[in-house]
Amino acid sequence: MTIYDQIRTYVPFNEQEAEDQKELLKWLDSGLDIWSRECRAGHMTASAWIVSPDRKKVLMAYHKLYDSWSWLGGHADGEHDLTRVALKEVMEESGLSDCRLVSDEIYSLEILTVDGHEKKGVYVPSHLHLNVTYLIEADPSLPIRPKPDENKAVRWFERDDAVSASSEPWFRERIYSKLNRKLTDRSQ
Repeated sequence: MTIYDQIRTYVPFNEQEAEDQKELLKWLDSGLDIWSRECRAGHMTASAWIVSPDRKKVLMAYHKLYDSWSWLGGHADGEHDLTRVALKEVMEESGLSDCRLVSDEIYSLEILTVDGHEKKGVYVPSHLHLNVTYLIEADPSLPIRPKPDENKAVRWFERDDAVSASSEPWFRERIYSKLNRKLTDRSQ
């Protein structure tokens, strides 16, 4: 099934997901190359909500750009298999040697705003991340390490502590809290 079909048939968890689902489909229908960062207004990304097997812990990274604890993920950069993007980003950003998709089905949908910023000495204008999130499981006893060019630290948190660790109110209230609720509201 294509990512377009996966997004189209995805059953939204709440109003935010329902509205973002409609917009994501418009972007996919737009004819723009949203799979590349060259589409500067918005492009596809994949994120991961990384949980322990018992679902009590969440892995977060202290992201340098946002100066906050956050989930892991990254740009599609031409890759249309967003599960592959999510897994690759988790391993690169956390140093985890082993993790697995709980399901290859979409866990969550979001359109995320990114403020203009400097990256490697070049200004990147404000844009949208057209994001698909996957639920990924990993063993908290495995070694982890930060990716120095992107994050300062990587750490396992108790579920509620992961939400409160973020210094970004919108992410705490709209995204991370939702992802945790889904762990108990839906059987994953």
